[in-house]
Amino acid sequence: MYLNKVLLYGNLTRDPELRALPSGQQVASFALATNRSYKNKEGEKQDAVEYHNIVAFGRQAEVIGQYLKKGRPVYIEGRIQTRSWDDKTSGEKKYRTEIVVESFQFGPGGSGMGGGARDDGAAPAPKAKAGGDKSGDIEYPAEEISPDDIPF
Repeated sequence: MYLNKVLLYGNLTRDPELRALPSGQQVASFALATNRSYKNKEGEKQDAVEYHNIVAFGRQAEVIGQYLKKGRPVYIEGRIQTRSWDDKTSGEKKYRTEIVVESFQFGPGGSGMGGGARDDGAAPAPKAKAGGDKSGDIEYPAEEISPDDIPF
């Protein structure tokens, strides 16, 4: 069995660039920065940043182009793809490794908070209650759940 799956959570380093293919399909491309903290041999905390090229197609590209902006956090699920082409000016073969979006979710903050676009048919996450409830602003069901109601 083969697996090509990428899970990323990071911040956009630039506004998404929205274009259309000759077929009319929309394409959004942007970069995502992910951070990693670790301790070096001397025990000092170090931070490392990795930049990822991201590309989305179709309706996802339209939503990304409309709602995501530079600095906004986003969760991406996708696959790695490397494409190549011949550079007409230098004659060299060029390569670009990208993450092709299969599904995504908006991170906290800004418009569209809590929303997202998914292709896997997953149900949306429950929404938090807007009031000042002392139970952590989570809306719980009114009736008691019995262990007999659980199907496993």
